[in-house]
Amino acid sequence: MAELLFEVFSEEIPARMQARAAADLAALVTKALAEARLEHEPARHFATPRRLTLVIDGLPARQLDLKEERKGPKVGAPDKAVEGFARSAGLAAGDLVERETDKGPCWFAVIEREGRATGEVLTEILPAAMAALPWPKSMRWGDHDERWVRPMHRIVALFDGAVVPFAFGPVTSGDETEGHRFLAPGAMSVSAFADYETKLRDANVILDGGERRALVEEGAARLATEAGLTVDAPKGLFDEIAGLVEWPVVLMGSFDEAFMAVPPEVLVSSMTSHQRYLPVRDKDGKLAPRFIFAANAPGLDGGKTVTGGNERVLNARLADARHFWDQDRKRTLADRVDDLDAVVFHAKLGTVAEKVRRIELLATYLAGFIGDCDADKAGRAARLAKADLTTEMVGEFPDLQGVMGAYYARHDGEDEAVAAAIAEHYAPQGPGDACPAVPESIAVALADKIDTLAGFFAIDEKPTGSKDPFALRRAALGVIRLIVENGLRLSLATVFRVAGDAYPADLSGDGKRTNDVVIAELLAFFADRLKVHLRGEGVRHDLIDAVFAESGEDDLVRLLAKVEALSAFLATDDGANLLTAYRRAGNIVKIEEKKDGVVYDGDVDAGALQAAEEKAVVAGLAEAASHADAALGEERFADAMAALSGLRAPVDAFFDEVTVNCDDADLRENRLRLLSGIRHALDRVADFSRIEG
Repeated sequence: MAELLFEVFSEEIPARMQARAAADLAALVTKALAEARLEHEPARHFATPRRLTLVIDGLPARQLDLKEERKGPKVGAPDKAVEGFARSAGLAAGDLVERETDKGPCWFAVIEREGRATGEVLTEILPAAMAALPWPKSMRWGDHDERWVRPMHRIVALFDGAVVPFAFGPVTSGDETEGHRFLAPGAMSVSAFADYETKLRDANVILDGGERRALVEEGAARLATEAGLTVDAPKGLFDEIAGLVEWPVVLMGSFDEAFMAVPPEVLVSSMTSHQRYLPVRDKDGKLAPRFIFAANAPGLDGGKTVTGGNERVLNARLADARHFWDQDRKRTLADRVDDLDAVVFHAKLGTVAEKVRRIELLATYLAGFIGDCDADKAGRAARLAKADLTTEMVGEFPDLQGVMGAYYARHDGEDEAVAAAIAEHYAPQGPGDACPAVPESIAVALADKIDTLAGFFAIDEKPTGSKDPFALRRAALGVIRLIVENGLRLSLATVFRVAGDAYPADLSGDGKRTNDVVIAELLAFFADRLKVHLRGEGVRHDLIDAVFAESGEDDLVRLLAKVEALSAFLATDDGANLLTAYRRAGNIVKIEEKKDGVVYDGDVDAGALQAAEEKAVVAGLAEAASHADAALGEERFADAMAALSGLRAPVDAFFDEVTVNCDDADLRENRLRLLSGIRHALDRVADFSRIEG
């Protein structure tokens, strides 16, 4: 068994692409090896800023020999069919073998192929994998057609210590790689992975990205602790920094304290998004005028020159940010609203100014469903919520939209509730994002998301498969969280209608996408999103379907209360047995209705009842319906389930003692109506036909 060492060495690969690219390269190669009948041990892959590396142990020297038999046409079939079959197997018609089968004599193709040397197979697999690698962005360099993320310099391809010869564009495979760009430039030959990894480390390259990340984390924590500070690293930043350096040297710098007058979010965004620096905070949690970064080399003076250079870069960026901050405050947000007429939201949905007018109306309407919500403040916040899109600060730091709007609103003297609603109207943007709880913030956040959903569904731009370019799934989950976590009592269908009415009719231009069609699609979409939202809590999707389908339930708070009560009910013996009885009754009625061509619905004739058991069921249905209806009207769903549980005994007795399909036609019809009544009684709380298990 032998080892494959494969490295592609290039100019710097964007940090965000490295890990995925290394994994994709490994997947492509291992899939091709499996198809080539070459078994091996699990592959290991690595990435640094300038290289993707793959090592696979346990490869055999040769492929397994292939012997395969394929069954073809019957003996006596037309010559063309036989010749075509032989050709598809790579044989001549005269090479086919006749064999007896249970369907008579047939032609068989016996294919035997001697296994090729693994090195020979790899000369085909490796360049094919490189060509198939799905980079988010790639480029051509030189005068050839092959593409890579950045210009390529070297390829190491060794199998059992020998070079696997192939070319990719202008680069030919060999046994030479390079160390650190500055600390150990120049080529060096390698013979196997152990030799390769050791020589790289000696040449100031740490191959393992996890090790580089750990060094950055440990170094940052040490420097911060020594200064009495703590590191404030956004999610994923350590991984990104580890993808920028092959030999991390962690250093601390500082910036002019005068910039602390700029909002801290701006300072953090400038450090993290623009420079990949780590912000630090003091013991009170306040941002400190220091930053930590990872250099790719220590420099000749212990990092002083490198630190000074990074300080100058950051101070220049912060000077720009302070300029934006000062300039933006010369105009009020209210004065900027009209500028949104020049900002397109979507070609079919109009400008951002038009969207603002819609969410202003919708936020004012929604305020009536949110306790203690001031409709005027909600409307004002909605009107100003997008105005910061026209500021220089948001143009430079788009991740701060909303946040900067709140700062400018406070500067303009707007009410704090208005400023807070502007800051929070994009929230929640993900499962880890806090959900707004202030009434005016809830109203504007809901209005913004519902308007977006109504608009894109109206033009038939719905999510499909894994594609969701307008983040509509995220918007729907945001709406669900805003409603559920704040206990809002509102009808989704009604709100969707109000939102849809604010758009011009027939946005899609096909004459078919009426508001009713859009509302129905939105409700179905929300039912699916609700299942996703509740999956982590162990809530069964079929129970959500059952309650959502019942009378078009679209009050999420009431729906979830019903789901909880239904779940508890079905966990009891009475509930499980009644579900079984429901299905039995439904199956009997369905079969007989299909056979007879009629629907057995309507009232049971009490005077025609004969057996005591059927009389008991009718009495039980009347009592259960009375109690259940009263409980449902008062939203006492557990009590409604309890009322239904009283049906278990009489229904069990009915099925044990009563023959439904008796000889008396009138009695049979009356009993089928009775079974239909059992279904209707349970369907008062949910569509039991949708419950699985």
